[in-house]
Amino acid sequence: MKIAFIGVGQLGYHLAGSLLRAGHELTVCDLDRQAAEGLLARGATWAETPEVAAAAVGVVITCLPSPRAVAEVVNGEHGILRSFQPGGVWIDMSTNDRSELKALAATAAAAGIATLEAPVSGNIPGAAAGEIVVMVGGDEAVFEANRLVLEAIGNPVFYVGELGKATVIKLITNMLAFIHLVACGEALMLAKKGGIDLAQAYEIIRVSSGNSVIHETNGQLILNGSYNIGFTLELALKDFGFVDALSQELGVPLDLASVTRQTFLRAKSEYGGDAWMTKVVKLLEDAVGTDLRAPGFPEVLGG
Repeated sequence: MKIAFIGVGQLGYHLAGSLLRAGHELTVCDLDRQAAEGLLARGATWAETPEVAAAAVGVVITCLPSPRAVAEVVNGEHGILRSFQPGGVWIDMSTNDRSELKALAATAAAAGIATLEAPVSGNIPGAAAGEIVVMVGGDEAVFEANRLVLEAIGNPVFYVGELGKATVIKLITNMLAFIHLVACGEALMLAKKGGIDLAQAYEIIRVSSGNSVIHETNGQLILNGSYNIGFTLELALKDFGFVDALSQELGVPLDLASVTRQTFLRAKSEYGGDAWMTKVVKLLEDAVGTDLRAPGFPEVLGG
């Protein structure tokens, strides 16, 4: 298929790469052309604007850092709706605000463009291998028509229902990840202060009832000291904002999420929004006056 992929940052680069690996004809667009150089070397075509990218394709995929960026790419001065032909499909893989997504989808529908949301959950090595979880919302017939595109990007692929539902479950997975991250730091610090070898503690937790994907992945980066998960505190707090809005809309109090959000806010104040989100654990290291380091753990996942 002819596909345009807009937003080839830390995550989008690898999602787009999976489409190339599957043999799709890919056009890419980003604010930073250098971010796309590896994809261009593999056969992708460059487009200067989203409008140019969408002109001759049947599917446009966006993977962007904020609702504002998504709105600009879709309906801005040089947005995809300026050139995207009726019958096309827009797939948003960003973590988006569902109300804004629905509003943009309505605008797209008026132009004859169908919309799917397809946020993902996992890590960069999983994205690179095409083994990242994809959650899809939107019209089921449109999903089925584009299933192979989504299955080229990730595995497993879940269809969860009407537009907006994929955003809900994506936010739930992120909320749990943030809570688990803070808990992981506290667990490792208890192990260290209790005199347990941290490498052994990591392994025991990994095979015990206390394990989580966050422990298995982020825990390694904490123990290395790089914290380099490829996802910033600023992005985590953006998602916390979406979670907070959802909890108010649905009338569900989220005590643990609220406390964890405050911890992330303190980490941003201390280390800056561009710091990796895993650095939230450094707040505890600083408070106790000791670090959480052990030999043999990688600087980056998959490294």
